[in-house]
Amino acid sequence: MTNAIIILILLLLVGGAAAYVIRAKKQGQKCIGCPYSKQCAGKSCGCGCGEP
Repeated sequence: MTNAIIILILLLLVGGAAAYVIRAKKQGQKCIGCPYSKQCAGKSCGCGCGEP
């Protein structure tokens, strides 16, 4: 029973992270997690996060 609870918690965490990434990409964010990603214009973010 304990293993099932741990697996469920891990699946919820991974699912939540995947949902966050998918939602951010649909909103057009280029550098997910970058505080300036919504302010970027053009192809490059320019914030130094390494995204082209």
